[in-house]
Amino acid sequence: MIDLLPVLVPLPVLLPLIGAGLALVLSKHSRAQNIVSILILSAVMVISLIMLFGVDAHGPQVVAIGGWEPPAGIVLVADRLSSLMLVVSSLVILCVLVYALSQDANDDSNETPISVFNPSYLVLCAGVANAFLAGDLFNLYVGFEMFLVASYVLLTLGATAERIRAGVTYVVVSLVSSIIFLAAIGVIYASTGTVNIAQLSERLSELPPDVQMILHVLLLIGFGIKAAIFPLSFWLPDSYPTAPAPVTAVFAGLLTKVGIYAIIRTETLLFAESSLRVPLLIAAALTMVVGILGAIAQSEIKRIVSFILVSHIGYMLFGVALGTTVGLAAAIYYTVHHIIVQTALFLAIGMVEMRGGSTSTRSLGGLMVLSPALSIIFFIPALNLSGIPPFSGFIGKVALFAAGFSDHDWLAVTLIVAGTVTSLLTLYVIGRTFNLAFWRDPADAEEPNEELVAEFAERKKAKLAGKPWKAQIGVPGSMVAATTVVVVASIVLTVFAGPLWDLSNRAAENLQSPVSYVSTVLGGDDQ
Repeated sequence: MIDLLPVLVPLPVLLPLIGAGLALVLSKHSRAQNIVSILILSAVMVISLIMLFGVDAHGPQVVAIGGWEPPAGIVLVADRLSSLMLVVSSLVILCVLVYALSQDANDDSNETPISVFNPSYLVLCAGVANAFLAGDLFNLYVGFEMFLVASYVLLTLGATAERIRAGVTYVVVSLVSSIIFLAAIGVIYASTGTVNIAQLSERLSELPPDVQMILHVLLLIGFGIKAAIFPLSFWLPDSYPTAPAPVTAVFAGLLTKVGIYAIIRTETLLFAESSLRVPLLIAAALTMVVGILGAIAQSEIKRIVSFILVSHIGYMLFGVALGTTVGLAAAIYYTVHHIIVQTALFLAIGMVEMRGGSTSTRSLGGLMVLSPALSIIFFIPALNLSGIPPFSGFIGKVALFAAGFSDHDWLAVTLIVAGTVTSLLTLYVIGRTFNLAFWRDPADAEEPNEELVAEFAERKKAKLAGKPWKAQIGVPGSMVAATTVVVVASIVLTVFAGPLWDLSNRAAENLQSPVSYVSTVLGGDDQ
């Protein structure tokens, strides 16, 4: 198996790009295009799983692209962290694709035309995989640009005024982030003569402290914008909710975590000796609190969950900022949890919009009676996101708080308090949202939806009369199935929390002692 692993490493990037080309060729044959896209992403998921088990057993795997050996050439590196992120992202990406294709097949508005959606989506997948596997900063930049360019297209599908306006904001912010990142790469290369991450881990520590600090801050600002860390998170709640439901789901669940992944690499491989612990902890606390306060002020479910997304980025940054093995392990576990749970919740919200005609709590109501299955699908990830025991959200937060307590520092304890308050407020917001959208009579809504009111009244009459009743508006079975798979995956994170925590801990130990990574990339013997 170990001989096979290097062959597999480039495939999560290469296969989606090939798939995107085939999807363009088959643009007039939507069925064939769908089959190609699903097969490609299924293959990527299987390959990612094999890589994860192989890397966990045999150590990091390195592939030099084009035969140019590192540090001169471009390298792809699969270690425990990148392989774990590939597995989670490939599962989410595949389920969202199935959901999106089902929505398109049942959507007369044709907001997400397959001929445009599939190629763009596959390029986005390739960019995400390239970012996770990148062994040098410039290739990481290329990965970012690949999925950002694709995301520009996906965000503005349908070309409505609202989406174009949100897309402009997203494009401008992303370009600023990319310019900062590219400038940082240029200065780093001028200072060290390399952009290879393994080589930089040795050379950056030789620079004067003030130069290290400038480079460190530049990278964190660039990645902080992508990860939506306060005060660089202003763009997210306005950009994500306007996109089609599957696009919002994959953006919210995955793209911000690529920024967190880059920050983890920055803090452990590049600047392990140049700590910005205090500013990062403060940013984590502000991200938690400001994000959840924004959620409380909203009445539109997509915007509510978008603000909650921002607030929970703070938990991941908290674990990274602690800089300990336990803190990093908790951050990795919580990142995996959040990718899956956030995706599941946004997919469920997409079905709420289809079933109720809106995602505004001012007009929704009665969905518990009208669509019990949808209520359960929404309720499970909502509870998980709130950190209710025994779900993975609770486990991840307990692990983060335990890491903070073991740090014996007043600032870490302050973060624990902020995290606890944020968790309680998340539960309040989720409970309020569920009550308004699912429990109450739709006639009691501030802006009643007449169709929901009439359907709810008809359902009550049928129940009183003991007659059968059939919903007027249904949700496609494949959309329900795709969302259910992601919800089940979120439950699996709880059931198998022990093995996942052990894997996260091993990944964190590798990050804290990157000898294996560096020696493997640069040709050492110790793997």
